[in-house]
Amino acid sequence: MDSAKSPPVAVIGAGPVGLAAAAHLLERGLEPMVFEAGPTAGAAIEQWRHVRLFSPWRFNLDAAALRLLETTGWESPRPTALPYGWELIDNYLAPLAAMPQIASRLQAGARVTAITRQGLDKTHIRNRDTTPFTVRVEHSDGETRDHTVSAVIDASGTWSRRNPLGTSGLPAIGEDTAADRISAPLPDVAGRDRAAFAGRRVLVVGAGHSAANTLISLTDLAKEEPDTRILWVVRGASAAKVYGGGDLDGLPARGQLGGRVRRLVEAGKIELHTSFGISSIKSLDSSVIVGAVDGRTIDADVIVPCTGFRPDLDILSELRLTLDPAVEAPIELGPLIDPEFHSCGTVPPHGAKLLAHPDKDFYIVGMKSYGRAPTFLLATGYEQVRSVVAALAGDHEAADTVQLELPETGVCSTDAGTGCDVPAQPGPAETSGCCTTPEPVLVGFPTGLAHGRSGIN
Repeated sequence: MDSAKSPPVAVIGAGPVGLAAAAHLLERGLEPMVFEAGPTAGAAIEQWRHVRLFSPWRFNLDAAALRLLETTGWESPRPTALPYGWELIDNYLAPLAAMPQIASRLQAGARVTAITRQGLDKTHIRNRDTTPFTVRVEHSDGETRDHTVSAVIDASGTWSRRNPLGTSGLPAIGEDTAADRISAPLPDVAGRDRAAFAGRRVLVVGAGHSAANTLISLTDLAKEEPDTRILWVVRGASAAKVYGGGDLDGLPARGQLGGRVRRLVEAGKIELHTSFGISSIKSLDSSVIVGAVDGRTIDADVIVPCTGFRPDLDILSELRLTLDPAVEAPIELGPLIDPEFHSCGTVPPHGAKLLAHPDKDFYIVGMKSYGRAPTFLLATGYEQVRSVVAALAGDHEAADTVQLELPETGVCSTDAGTGCDVPAQPGPAETSGCCTTPEPVLVGFPTGLAHGRSGIN
């Protein structure tokens, strides 16, 4: 790609992975154009700023971004410290986005609504590989504009599209009309969102670390607000996956988190309902009745959905994609990240080759590249964009040489409700020694996200 003649490269999303892509593009002499739907860089992480990551700072910082920041005298955080979401923003993303090289190319309040080839819908093949892309964007000034770009790196994450509460991948009957009774996936129970939970019947849905963190936060709230009642439903026959420990969990930190939840359930602080597949949600004046497939019901005032995330593929409908039929990741990557068989620590390093689609020079990276798989690591996203940008620059040797340094344990937990990089634990005693994962809890994302979900891109 000749940067002197080519239009810019569109980067969708100004989270950790999106800004890393911009930094790598600048190093390669390519021109990035970054579109962020939120008001600032890291807008999705702002939603789970109160969550702590599993992984330390050393795995949450991109090399090209560091090289850019270090030209200003920026002081790197302590490599072994475990950051909260707000620290990831304040101490890393905000300074990076404020760099003149990035700030001049970052458009906030710019939501991408469609991507296509200029003048070609997906049914046309002639000259497709040499035809630039058109990115349609709704800008904060109320106007919709088309931007011509030479390549597209989609790092928009998955945070905006959570999985439904119902079984079979579908929303429960009545779920949409009960939206005002359903909280954000990672609510700040003890802080910003306290009023929505204090003294109420709170139903937590999900069997991942996001659910565990929320349950622990709710029990802390209940100590101060005794009328708070905590209900928890999981689809499985037990909560063993969350409890971990022993042969079920090789990481002590995860075991501590799960062990704490187990003790709270056994002490009667949390009311657990197993084998509870949600089929319906009926809205009442000030509460909801949640129905299970087997006919059981639970009355609640508010529902916390810790059910994970899925990619928004609507904006890509005019592109030629090859996606894995199970997890909706790039087809070569899908079998390597399928959570039925892999955790985030068992996924091999991968780059441009595995992320490529039939539409040349279009790549999905970051949390969104994992589709519905919740095992994403932020460090993985950084290696993805390094390889992708090398490929766009024509350095195929560098693009094909992929490697990934994982946390010392070499493994990370699978969270059906978040990515491996979403924060999963509330405090230092419960986060050390584990991959980061937000749900948002991510390696490089909030626990409970990872994850962020989070995704965080």
